[in-house]
Amino acid sequence: MPLTPTPVALKGWMQGPFKELAGGNICTTRGVNSCKQCLAVSPLCAWCSAEVLAQGSPRCDLRTNLLENGCGHDYIEFPSSSVTILEARPLSDKGSGSSITTQMSPQRIRLNLRPDDSQIFRVQVRQVEDYPVDIYYLMDLSNSMKDDLRNIQNLGTKLASEMRKLTSNLRIGFGAFVDKPISPYMYISPPEAIINPCYEIGETCLPMFGYKHVLSLTDEVTRFNEEVRKQSVSRNRDAPEGGFDAIIQATVCDEKIGWRNDASHLLVFTTDAKTHIALDGRLAGIVQPNDAQCHIDKDNFYSASTTLDYPSLGLMTEKLSQKNINLIFAVTDTVVGLYQNYSELIPGTTVGTLSRDSSNVLQLIVDSYGKIRSKVELEVRDLPEELSLAFNATCLNDEVIPGLKSCVGLKIGDTVSFSIEAKVRGCPREREKSFTIKPVGFKDNLTVVVNFDCDCSCESQAEANSSSCSQGNGTLECGVCRCNAGRLGSHCECSEEEYNPSQQDNCSPRPGQPLCSQRGECICGQCVCHSSDFGKVTGKYCECDDFSCVRFKGQMCSGHGQCSCGDCLCDPDWTGDYCNCTTRTDTCMSSTGLVCSGHGSCVCGKCDCTQPGSYGDTCEKCPTCPDACTIKKECVECKKFERGMLVEQQSCSRMCRDEIETVQELTDRGKDAVNCTYKDENDCVVRFQYYEDSSGKSILYVIEEPDCPKGPDVLVVLLSVTGAILLIGLTALLIWKLLITIHDRREFARFEEEKARAKWDTGHNPLYKEATSTFTNITYRGN
Repeated sequence: MPLTPTPVALKGWMQGPFKELAGGNICTTRGVNSCKQCLAVSPLCAWCSAEVLAQGSPRCDLRTNLLENGCGHDYIEFPSSSVTILEARPLSDKGSGSSITTQMSPQRIRLNLRPDDSQIFRVQVRQVEDYPVDIYYLMDLSNSMKDDLRNIQNLGTKLASEMRKLTSNLRIGFGAFVDKPISPYMYISPPEAIINPCYEIGETCLPMFGYKHVLSLTDEVTRFNEEVRKQSVSRNRDAPEGGFDAIIQATVCDEKIGWRNDASHLLVFTTDAKTHIALDGRLAGIVQPNDAQCHIDKDNFYSASTTLDYPSLGLMTEKLSQKNINLIFAVTDTVVGLYQNYSELIPGTTVGTLSRDSSNVLQLIVDSYGKIRSKVELEVRDLPEELSLAFNATCLNDEVIPGLKSCVGLKIGDTVSFSIEAKVRGCPREREKSFTIKPVGFKDNLTVVVNFDCDCSCESQAEANSSSCSQGNGTLECGVCRCNAGRLGSHCECSEEEYNPSQQDNCSPRPGQPLCSQRGECICGQCVCHSSDFGKVTGKYCECDDFSCVRFKGQMCSGHGQCSCGDCLCDPDWTGDYCNCTTRTDTCMSSTGLVCSGHGSCVCGKCDCTQPGSYGDTCEKCPTCPDACTIKKECVECKKFERGMLVEQQSCSRMCRDEIETVQELTDRGKDAVNCTYKDENDCVVRFQYYEDSSGKSILYVIEEPDCPKGPDVLVVLLSVTGAILLIGLTALLIWKLLITIHDRREFARFEEEKARAKWDTGHNPLYKEATSTFTNITYRGN
């Protein structure tokens, strides 16, 4: 937020970009010669209005430089921008029962802005609990909605019962529409079809009508049921209906409808067909534009149906915003795409898919109300063209989201805040203007009064025909002489009629350089710059202009900046040599609240999709990107277990806006829920469910304890190993014993077999041999 610069800040700046200007700065190099011009150069520039100033010292300079050069505090013109809170009632906690309900604070502020300066102010918004609700049910009563009419006959009682859970102060009303009762929209042949449009199909129905108001908003819900039972359908000729006529009348006829100031206004629009829009009335010769005035007659019918054209989307948006009405399109699946496109053009509008017989309309209204109450979006009215606004949102977890002016996924009672930077370009003729900032669908608003400080206070002390200006040849204003016609010089000491060749040396920066840059005349030693059809030529030597900057697509500074002495001074939110690159990121914000859907980066206001396979304006389409389970896995890791990549990058709160709920088991939550499973770093199985409720809020239901594999029991393992060894040993012994036994038995059997085959006498031992003795005479020597 640019405020009065401190000496330290100025010193830092001088060491930065100003250092390149060879001892000068932006204030001293623009060739200004008046206090007003000086203030318009930069918010850092100040003007010295003292009549006597040190020789060579510029009057337009940084404030610290002027003080160093001897200019007194009382002579320095340096208006500073500021923010003043004029009214700031505290936010309310509850809607019903309090005399004044405040959902936005502050309510009125004043901005003092000098040229090209900016100020930041903050606003807070809270959706209070138990806030009164007005619901006006606007129904298509063409013949195709006959079944639907029967199904809503008890809607009032059921709706009141459901809405009592959200508010104790509910009122409900009813209106109906068909189409303009004029050809070619209605049946005119045979004549009986005028009175009974269903004549050709052998049924009886009401004559066609454009719009009729049936029941004003009331807390007697049984009356709603009674009035609905009295209704009958009609029939029109072409497929589209005239519902937009009904919407504009239900919006602007607030006295007939009964809209309350301190209540949420819901206009429920139900149909199964397309609708006529502006200029369609030409088919019936209706050329007068819709005037957005109330035209309900004494019989509660729209009296201008055949004389005024259908309203435009722009007109409807303007009136819905003025009356703080949230529009709910409850339409069948055949036309839901069309009305979704409409909703993108009308702020504060939601779309729900209506069943063929409107049996789900109760839940649709409750869900749509939940979506409306879960979102806060700011809109700006009557912004002066000299101002530009930049928004930063602080939604949940105190996280600042740049470039965003809306918050989603809120609960009743949540407080959100927005920081808004207002920057002025140039100086308007009207020195005071105002504009309004308000949340869509709220009655509360912030009025911002802007004072443009473009003038110097010393101008009011100007001395005409001052003696200081060569004996009355000029007006002394802010320390300098503003010369009369025909006079020149710093003190108006020179006449245009006088001529001295030596004075021409003062009209060129260096000897040999052309006088006045060949874009002016040297008169009395001063350059008088020529006028140009292209713009303004300025500077001591006519060296500057406001038309020699580079062009982009045929526009000077791309149309987003001002040319000053050959350089583009970019408007707020724009940068680059040509001012052709925006710094805003709201155009890159996807419906999920992430810049470029998390699949790319925002470059000059457009998404550069870096994720392979991603495309679309906000990189929202990516068939090959990870699925919901893969994406939400990281959010479970960081928000539930406080670990993972997002924790290391410190981006968990920014990337994961989901709400974490710990459960013991996962339940079936319908088609909007996805069950997911993954293994974490500890090889544990984590199970969770990704669910998005009717308000668009994302909830992750996580099983409290992951399913982790259990480690081995040492005692059991030891006993098991010991038992196994013993078992193996015993088994080996048994096998060995078995083999030995088998071997012995075989040997014994063989022995028995051989014994049985023996043929010797049992009384004689065949193994016995009689002993034989042999004697030898060792001394005998034979021949």
